[in-house]
Amino acid sequence: MLTQIKGLHHVTSMAGDARTNNAFFTEELGLRRVKKTVNFDAPDVYHLYYGDEIGTPGSVMTYFPFPHIAKGKFGAGEVGTTVFSVPEGALGYWRERLPGFGVKGLGEETVFGEERLKFLGPDGDSFALVEAKGDARAPYGAGAVPADQGIRGFQGASLRLRDGGATGELLRFMGYQEQDRQGDVTRFAIPGGNGADVIDLEVLPGAPLARLGAGSVHHIAFAVENRAAQLEVRKALMDTGYNVTPVIDRDYFWAIYFRTPGGVLFEVATNEPGFDRDEDSAHLGEALKLPTQHEWLRPQLEKTLQPLEG
Repeated sequence: MLTQIKGLHHVTSMAGDARTNNAFFTEELGLRRVKKTVNFDAPDVYHLYYGDEIGTPGSVMTYFPFPHIAKGKFGAGEVGTTVFSVPEGALGYWRERLPGFGVKGLGEETVFGEERLKFLGPDGDSFALVEAKGDARAPYGAGAVPADQGIRGFQGASLRLRDGGATGELLRFMGYQEQDRQGDVTRFAIPGGNGADVIDLEVLPGAPLARLGAGSVHHIAFAVENRAAQLEVRKALMDTGYNVTPVIDRDYFWAIYFRTPGGVLFEVATNEPGFDRDEDSAHLGEALKLPTQHEWLRPQLEKTLQPLEG
């Protein structure tokens, strides 16, 4: 069993309109945009990162907004709901706040004894807020939402699968322990993790397969402290039979990727070097930062990329 993984690092999704996406996360949810860059493989498309004050691993939601992308088709083989942690007593604030922005899909549910406020993002993305007890992380409070009500980061996420057996074994190998079962949902968590350390497996045997598009999660990333730990995880996964990519430099972390038995794309990302490697922490997410190989495109991109504010 691996011990290097401490919980989630980030969740990366697809979107349609970049300005709408930016407004939703910064103005409506009150997160900080910690990086404005572009997709490594499609530099004419933004890669936007939202999180706490410094983009702490376990707090960062990232997006590829493709202007003409089709809507995703939800189903098995994908991340279902991304769950954010808020302070105890904060759900009342959010019950009043979100309707004022016209947020859709609002509803309440109880999952494993926790009351959750669920809602949809602009592209139909599935989210929930939960008052996660014992979460000592500081919420981001310098934006549109006060600190005593703000989002701390992720609590975790759910995976929608036709069969959860092999993925459950993978999570156990990654250091997760089964915590509880409720109907067709099994909860896994990492004891002593980073706060973003819960994964729920939702088994939907007859569900159609998901199709990637706007509102879909592209991949879910798990956090390790450094590159040495990442290499240990990579070797262990490959020894177990997984086809893992080489280490890829993503400027703000190093990444490896592999496909799970249920079809979900997993990433393992390092906590180093962080989002302040090319930008002062007081000004994160303000300037357009480009990967070195795409810097020559700056004049064109600054003209063609959609302004995020205004």
